[in-house]
Amino acid sequence: MPLSQKSISVVIVAAGRGQRAGVGLPKQFRNWDGEPVIRRTVRAFMGHPAISEMMVVIHPDDQRLFNSAIQGLDVNHCFGGDNRSDSVLAGLAALESRAPDLVLVHDGARPFISAEMIDRLIDAANATGAAIPVLPQTDATFTRKGDRIDQAVDRDFLVRAQTPQAFAYDALRAAFRENSGRDFPDEASLARAAGLEVALVDGDPANIKLTFAEDFMPDTATRPTLCIHGTGYDVHRLGPGTGVWLGGVLIPCPYELIGHSDADVALHALTDAILGAIGEGDIGQHFPPSEERWRGAASSEFVAHAVSLAQARNSRIIHADLTIICEVPKIGPHRDIMRERIAGLLALPVSAVNIKATTTEGLGFTGRKEGIAAHASVTVTRHE
Repeated sequence: MPLSQKSISVVIVAAGRGQRAGVGLPKQFRNWDGEPVIRRTVRAFMGHPAISEMMVVIHPDDQRLFNSAIQGLDVNHCFGGDNRSDSVLAGLAALESRAPDLVLVHDGARPFISAEMIDRLIDAANATGAAIPVLPQTDATFTRKGDRIDQAVDRDFLVRAQTPQAFAYDALRAAFRENSGRDFPDEASLARAAGLEVALVDGDPANIKLTFAEDFMPDTATRPTLCIHGTGYDVHRLGPGTGVWLGGVLIPCPYELIGHSDADVALHALTDAILGAIGEGDIGQHFPPSEERWRGAASSEFVAHAVSLAQARNSRIIHADLTIICEVPKIGPHRDIMRERIAGLLALPVSAVNIKATTTEGLGFTGRKEGIAAHASVTVTRHE
């Protein structure tokens, strides 16, 4: 089956107590750079166009913490078990009705996953049925005998495993059934116990797992945070039709916007604003109108691509402001649903998305109802 036709889900394991991180909240609910760790982890996957669904596995005692951390994001959750394997199995069971083709299992306290690594992992798992990201062992390695070194180990044969780890959903569930009651340190260990071959892809040194108390004390004094504003502008002609797409919402009216894609000027302007903030050109470079594959495409795909690029550059979108300029249709009745739709695309609370509408008092092409224009501005933060 082509990758584009496969459904891919993510199980994020966040039910642990994180005792090695010291006293305080479970580490997945602690703040990192002003944001709960679990929220950063979820956002990393929400911005990836190949991911169709997430299931976050939490401890029953953490419901209030989870609700607060994830506010404004549309993500499902279930309750975990007494150990990692039980929690992963609970997440897989919660996805049973969706029956995805592939599933990625990821640590909730590993929030720095990049879109590029997700791509590598999905490609490998699609080809082989199971894949994990690994890093080489670069230090001299020995077995130990008490407080003395014993046998040297050839480090060329050693790798360090990371998450997410990707598997064919049915194969991973079968592996759990074959090893019922056993606890494994990760799903690759379970897969090997079940006789599955597991492919390796390059991991990412930045994809660290927050584990110890000192991991939550970054040297922010020497890592300045940049606050960057990006702007975008777009125009599309109006023609006779049955409705226009604006802000990801189809508004019934006797017009339609004319363009190669769905011609959603608001989302096009938003895409350009994001690309501008991260220095990635404009929408035409990424989605050329000369390419037939973008004919009639939903503009939400363009926004998702821009968000994914921002995340890959350690940039975080924190606010969006849009102005729609038109005589028709009326924006007011649809403003709230537009804000919700855009907030979902950007993984932001609705309060961080603003939409304004205005007319040109009958002047110009918008005043003559010949077209619609949109301005967008986004605010992005990035650590240098």
